[in-house]
Amino acid sequence: MELTYYGHSCFVVKLPSGERLLFDPFITPNPLAAGIDPASIECDYIFLSHGHADHIADAVTIAQRTGALVICAWEIFEWLGRQGVTNVRPMNTGGAWRAPFGTVQCVVAHHSSGLPDGSYGGNPMGFVIATAHGTFYYAGDTALTLDMQLIPRRYRLDAAILPIGDNFTMGISDAVVAAEFLQCTNVIGVHFDTFDLIRIDHDAAHAAFTERGIMLRLPSVGQTLPLRP
Repeated sequence: MELTYYGHSCFVVKLPSGERLLFDPFITPNPLAAGIDPASIECDYIFLSHGHADHIADAVTIAQRTGALVICAWEIFEWLGRQGVTNVRPMNTGGAWRAPFGTVQCVVAHHSSGLPDGSYGGNPMGFVIATAHGTFYYAGDTALTLDMQLIPRRYRLDAAILPIGDNFTMGISDAVVAAEFLQCTNVIGVHFDTFDLIRIDHDAAHAAFTERGIMLRLPSVGQTLPLRP
């Protein structure tokens, strides 16, 4: 499995079986992603963790162009329908779906969720994706939560993709604890540096994780890296 990072919390995971999973497409309004053309991104599935604009800004245009199946909360499903997107699977926290490529489970994220038109975006969620090629967790936007300790009771994670920018989500210290709760020593950080409020000290972040025996990778925009190093 390989991950291509498009900035903020947007990335594609490509499975060895060929499926491409796009998460939280926020590209066009992101100045750090100015070199990325959303029209060049191909995907078969789009996962939306919640309704904030910095996670769904390009969702409609990419979904309409690619015909990808969108997985999201019920309230986002209804909003997408009003935008003309009909290939959508609504889910909610705790629910699981046996997808063609493996299992998708929606898990708790402590955050908020409002849609671009001001309507309620439903519960924010994280996703655990379990495939024959490996299992990873994308936390979405979340605070540190004790619920993360439940995930390794069912899944052995090959990678955890965690927000690390602080202010709106977990910061460095809490993300280290999250990795320990998840029993995962391979972390990819997202949701950092996009805005002044979430700029981080990269050296300090790496040091904090290394001290606890955890590998942290902070991808650059446009970088492709193996999900498992």
